Amino acid sequence: MLDKKYLQKTNQVFLDILIFMFSFIAAYFVRYEGIPYGIHFEQVWFLVLYVVIARVAIFYLFTVYSISWRYVSISDAIRIFKAVIPLSIVFLLMRIFLPVKLAILKIPYGIIILEFMMVLLGATSIRILRRLVYESKQREFHVSHKENELKNVLLIGAGDAGIVVLRELKQRLDLGLNVVGFIDDDPQRYRAFVHSVRVLGNTSQIPQIAQKNRVNEAIITIANASSKDIRRITEICESASIKVKIIPGIFELLDDKIKINKIRDVNIDDLLGRSVVHFENNVTEIHGKFREKRILVTGAGGSIGSELCRQLAVLWPKQLILLDKDENSIFDIHNELKVGHDNIKITPVIADIRHDNRLRTIFERFHPQVVFHAAAHKHVPLMEENITEAVTNNIKGTKNVAEMAHEFGVETFINISTDKAVNPTSVMGATKKIGEIIIQSIAKDSHTKFSCVRFGNVLGSRGSVVPYFQKQIADGGPVTITHPDIERFFMSISEAVQLIIKAGTLGENGDIFVLDMGTPVKIADLARDLIRLSGFKEDDIEVKYIGLRPGEKLYEELLVDKERDKSTEYQKIFISAPLDIECEDFAECLDSLIESAFICDGKAVIESFKKMKIGYIGERDSH
Repeated sequence: MLDKKYLQKTNQVFLDILIFMFSFIAAYFVRYEGIPYGIHFEQVWFLVLYVVIARVAIFYLFTVYSISWRYVSISDAIRIFKAVIPLSIVFLLMRIFLPVKLAILKIPYGIIILEFMMVLLGATSIRILRRLVYESKQREFHVSHKENELKNVLLIGAGDAGIVVLRELKQRLDLGLNVVGFIDDDPQRYRAFVHSVRVLGNTSQIPQIAQKNRVNEAIITIANASSKDIRRITEICESASIKVKIIPGIFELLDDKIKINKIRDVNIDDLLGRSVVHFENNVTEIHGKFREKRILVTGAGGSIGSELCRQLAVLWPKQLILLDKDENSIFDIHNELKVGHDNIKITPVIADIRHDNRLRTIFERFHPQVVFHAAAHKHVPLMEENITEAVTNNIKGTKNVAEMAHEFGVETFINISTDKAVNPTSVMGATKKIGEIIIQSIAKDSHTKFSCVRFGNVLGSRGSVVPYFQKQIADGGPVTITHPDIERFFMSISEAVQLIIKAGTLGENGDIFVLDMGTPVKIADLARDLIRLSGFKEDDIEVKYIGLRPGEKLYEELLVDKERDKSTEYQKIFISAPLDIECEDFAECLDSLIESAFICDGKAVIESFKKMKIGYIGERDSH
């Protein structure tokens, strides 16, 4: 039995042969208003077979026969246009340059033009007609069989992304979704038709439009929608009792096309962390920085580290070395990256950054050219109870990796820091602040370009409050919050990593980059959003306040001081002023600190924090 795809392609070729043959012969009959005479009568029957063969061959070379007739689009019509041109140009050149004695090959100008137009019109029209017939049959079938099951849908955003979603929905009638109209806040689009679907009004009119058209669902089709706009639209739709979905944001899409199976429910990332950064003009620069490079990522199994690996993998590095002490997380990210990245050597390495001898063997073996240092203990309350562990990992480990990078001539070293390093009140924050100082100290005498990237909380990370709240909601509550006024800055993991990678291409040796986190979010508001997104009303789940934990701030420090920090070409990346080291014997204090940590003397560690004058103002100062 013949393959269905083979039969479809054969049918395409057969129909094209008829079109090519008819177009060539008909062009002569139109030109001469009847049967051509003399040399032109002979020319028709002499050339028609060669013309048909040439046209089919060129269509094949231009991959016209890979076009699905069901989904033919403008881009496919352009491909057909490009496939028709070459032979017509050959006809034109033959007409101009062939000698008179080869008159049988010199096709008249009028025939060339007529044949070109007929082939283009015929080849395009037959495909469009096939799509229209298919969609008409599908529509009739679903209307007759599922009339009562169709869901009326509003598309919010009549831009390019909205048009793509509309096309997908028209092609996927099996989903049972009927687009009743667009919603758009651009007054110039009001009442306009977009692919035969009208723009019914703006977002403030959604409740009235939804009621009038019996709308069941709305899809936010704005690829670059800000978290503020998504929150506003979601609240309007919820007030109208409409379920809201959304297309992926710019960081989720990357190079991918919008697909129906990627449309999903609005989540907390959309409401809090869907800020937009445009890197289109610098794609070449970013690719050039990391292409064909050996890149080492420490902490590659963590939330930030694993996302770094995913995004670096699409920049065509020569090798990705995934380093972490947690074998399970490295196993997972390694298996994930192996799929679809056959051109990249991906190497999993299990190691603890506190062991300098182990690190040395790794650097000797792989000679990385770029290092992203993401390995760190990040849980603030846990580190208050495990002080010496925080120091050995976040300080000694960072020192080890940075010194190896310097010794082995790494080109670029990017240290992932945190907002907790600004005026640290916690042990974790103090260790990250010292880590920044270590990086800047080594940078002074190194050919390696060292930099730190400092940012706040990321949504969805292992240390994030979001999955913790989601578990409490799933368990029926209560949702526990430390204080009704506590605020935090939030950014999506994807956006944070995009900015980290970009920061790796900016600045001078020793720079500290700070990411503008936008406006702070009240944790209480975050909890209420999560409760609503989980399908509950606020009264259904109890919110309980339990008091601030050790080392925890009520308000996070503002990362970006626009009066002191230097701006970069990217509005969300700033360069912080260099750190002032007030402690004259800092190196000596650092050695003492690390020694105290390795002998598990927590009190001595706290005393070292004070002597080092890093701004540490933790609770233990008062005891």
